[in-house]
Amino acid sequence: MRASVLNVAAAAVAFSGLCSAANSTEWKTRSIYQLMVDRFARTDGSTTADCDVSRFCDGTWTGLINNLDYIQDMGFTAVQISPIVKNMEENTAVGDPYHGYWSVDNYALNEHFGTEDDFKNLVAELHKRDMLLMVDVVVNNFAQKFDNVIPPKVDFKEFTPFNDAKYFHPYCNVTMWENATDIQECWLYPYGVALADLDTERPDVVAEMGKWIKSLVSNYSIDGLRIDAAKHVNDEFLPQFVEAAGVFAWGEVLTGETEDMCRYQLKGLLPGMPNYLNYYPLDLAFNGGSFADVDRMRKEARTGCNDTSVLGNFIENHDMPRFASKNDDIALAKNAMTFVILNEGIPTVYQGQEQHFKGNSTPFNREPLWQSGYNKSAPLYQLTSTLNKVRNNAIKRSADYIDALPDTLWADQNHLCIRKGPYGSQIVFCINNKSSKGDTYSISVGGFEPSDQVVEVLGCTTIQADGAGNVTSYMFGGEPKVYVSSASLKDTGLCPVTTAAGPGKANGAMGMNVAGGLLLAAVIGWATVFLA
Repeated sequence: MRASVLNVAAAAVAFSGLCSAANSTEWKTRSIYQLMVDRFARTDGSTTADCDVSRFCDGTWTGLINNLDYIQDMGFTAVQISPIVKNMEENTAVGDPYHGYWSVDNYALNEHFGTEDDFKNLVAELHKRDMLLMVDVVVNNFAQKFDNVIPPKVDFKEFTPFNDAKYFHPYCNVTMWENATDIQECWLYPYGVALADLDTERPDVVAEMGKWIKSLVSNYSIDGLRIDAAKHVNDEFLPQFVEAAGVFAWGEVLTGETEDMCRYQLKGLLPGMPNYLNYYPLDLAFNGGSFADVDRMRKEARTGCNDTSVLGNFIENHDMPRFASKNDDIALAKNAMTFVILNEGIPTVYQGQEQHFKGNSTPFNREPLWQSGYNKSAPLYQLTSTLNKVRNNAIKRSADYIDALPDTLWADQNHLCIRKGPYGSQIVFCINNKSSKGDTYSISVGGFEPSDQVVEVLGCTTIQADGAGNVTSYMFGGEPKVYVSSASLKDTGLCPVTTAAGPGKANGAMGMNVAGGLLLAAVIGWATVFLA
């Protein structure tokens, strides 16, 4: 039986004071590195590449501890890890439970990743570094190996604490993906693994899940949660679960529709979500689409949701094909990374993105990171470090930076330029989809005061804003541009040596044909008038 509308309203009221308790304000200031424990680092530090991506590859919590410098040196201030509880052990038609999403016992840790002391040591080391920990949790189902004979023959006695069929929905397979009852009460993906769908409408199930998550968070000093498949549990369950946890939580709501996602905030069901609203048009913009559509969705989400600053920016995660699997152009990847870290919201970078990994659909998008040799000289690693430093510095300089609404300076098919932050700590960035084969030209972009001294931090070039507060951005090879006031870089270590910006072979508007020059003149004129 479905809960009444009155119960939904009651849940929303109960949730209304949750953001403060869940520390969403603190999480807004953070930048998150998402990783899958089995694929990040081994305890012994071995880096052999002979790992079958459908099987266990032996990454551990201790391996993660030993390589936290790799994450922190990129400027990340939080880590999101895959689920930590005990999973089924069997190999299946779809591989091993290396990822941690096939729970069988909520009250035991997953021994494949280490001991309880290992996990406690990880938390302690993160906190010693002033880094927060977000843990992925599964609330929708428990798992058992499946022989693909319908209906699944599940031995519920194997589950802890829900060791009886009465705690689960009767079997049906999700087939109607737009039907709330179907997606919330039927079982997901019945192949190889039976995902027994937990009956989260039952009061005793709700109470037990609340008891469990409260103890998990408290026992291990966890700072935040990602709730897997949040869209597949009933609405009323979510705010009660988050309230019991007492920390900030994201819920996975896989949809590109504003109304579908934003209602989770509007109704007080979840504090935040990974931002799939941005993901889909952004991914398309780099693959034949338009940045005007990205900007349109950004504004639509801001209108539809309560607070887009607690949504998680991303272009890669463990469920989606790698960005480079569709187009491995490094300039496009740099532009995507720039948007993820500098756009409003909480930046989230999935392990291997900074190494330009190219895996396609699951499990090939879950490559072991050690295959990269943890290369800190990689172009995207270096870029990520710079972008995080710029963002972290802006937050340090102004308490208003995070909640300041960004201004769109320019949005067309090939460009998106955004200004965010109050004067003195503002960041102006321009991304484009022209690729490394992009032409050489210049654009005029606002966001500063007249005569401000400005630094483009990715190339460490300086330029003075004109009388309208505009700076000339010299574009070449499809590279992104990030501008800040030169005064804001004091004591950051960024761009200790700069050169004057200007036209030239590497970064300027030389060598254009006449038609291109005429078009450029028109564009610059329009930008100067309207983009200040």
